[in-house]
Amino acid sequence: MSIREHIYQIIKEVGEDPEREGLIKTPERAEKAYQFLTQGYKQNLEQIINNAIFENAYESEMIIVKDIELYSICEHHLLPFFGKCHVGYLPDKKIIGLSRIPRIVDLFSRRFQLQEKLTTQIAETIEKLLNPLGVAVVIEASHLCSRMRGVEKQNSVMVTSCVKGAFRKNVSTREEFLKLIGK
Repeated sequence: MSIREHIYQIIKEVGEDPEREGLIKTPERAEKAYQFLTQGYKQNLEQIINNAIFENAYESEMIIVKDIELYSICEHHLLPFFGKCHVGYLPDKKIIGLSRIPRIVDLFSRRFQLQEKLTTQIAETIEKLLNPLGVAVVIEASHLCSRMRGVEKQNSVMVTSCVKGAFRKNVSTREEFLKLIGK
């Protein structure tokens, strides 16, 4: 059964008429939306990186890409969560093209996810690709599963972090990262 057919059944099961004017094309639109929102399953990390890892002959300081918008779907309720991701790393011998970090965030966020797992996946991927001296990832996100249902807390934001290498071992490095991302 296709996504479209399942959506049609869901509309019927909640007591609505899937044949009424406003809902006739909803199964088709919802199918396209789910295909877009879960496109991370069809993407390939190598194609996203596309040889944009470069040798770094300079003594680089911390590199940060902050306020990367992210949109994902909670794997527990299939409801959206959205927010910002901040990624920092301390290069050793390699750096990555600037646009590749947001693409890595999208690769993993465009799947059914847990925010905790997403944070770790991003950090571990950058660590594997670059073998840097350290990696730090912080995600701040609002979850519609806690805003629209459950506890119904409208202003709650979940914050997760994954710190590796120098960010874990060196308090001043971690504090510098947090200060630069505004935390």
